[in-house]
Amino acid sequence: MVPIQELIWFVSVLAVAGAVAGFLAGMFGIGGGAILVPVLYQAFTLLDAPESVRMHLAIGTSLAVIVPTSISSFRAHHRKKAPDMKLLKSWIIVVPLGVIVASLLVADVSGSVLRAIFACIAVLVGLRMILNRDSWRLGSDLPKNPVRALTGFIIGLLSALMGVGGGVLNNTFMTSFGRPVHQAIATSSGVGVLISWPGLIGYIWAGWGNPDLPMFSTGYVNWIALVLTVPITMFVAPLGANAAHRMNKRQLETAFGIFMLLVAARFFWSIWA
Repeated sequence: MVPIQELIWFVSVLAVAGAVAGFLAGMFGIGGGAILVPVLYQAFTLLDAPESVRMHLAIGTSLAVIVPTSISSFRAHHRKKAPDMKLLKSWIIVVPLGVIVASLLVADVSGSVLRAIFACIAVLVGLRMILNRDSWRLGSDLPKNPVRALTGFIIGLLSALMGVGGGVLNNTFMTSFGRPVHQAIATSSGVGVLISWPGLIGYIWAGWGNPDLPMFSTGYVNWIALVLTVPITMFVAPLGANAAHRMNKRQLETAFGIFMLLVAARFFWSIWA
């Protein structure tokens, strides 16, 4: 039997984490993985989960949360014929393949390495958000294969190692080649589907039987965190969206960039401390 006080503390911390992640995701208009992973990592730290599995759990649980949210988002965008279906069809193998490779790596990668990967990419994303200019372009249209296929593989690989749905990376890729931001966002919802399902299965497999896992975990997915996070984030996200309406686009980009740099600093500090 799980002690009732321990269970109450466990649920309370994860509920607060879901509320914080939902508010910030609503404010910054993203799927939540980039927000949820550092918040869940902090929650598992407060719950005294062993350091060896904290980051793995944060990433795996984040990918599990992205499964229903990405499907719902993609269906809504698809009804409006907004996603670039040609791009998604060309990535239907290479993106999941990148996720599978990431899942194989995770089984033997330490939490500090995962934090370093997240932090490095967070720095790049944060700086791009802060310094972003609409005039920045790498080309007038998306590159052809094999560059396109390699990009899909890398997006799948890095997203699975970060616990995100690929939105930040795919949005950067598509807008850098002249695609409208609304099309990029809509297409990213489909990328999230391609990443989250194999990511969920891969992280369960990678952590299967690990003796350091906290209660209610299957592999590197914590089901209490999942069950609490989805409804709470969906309930709180509109509050963050309302706050966002009081800020202009440039303020939001800068705020998100600063948040990502702070997350990176937190992870780097946890590695070196």
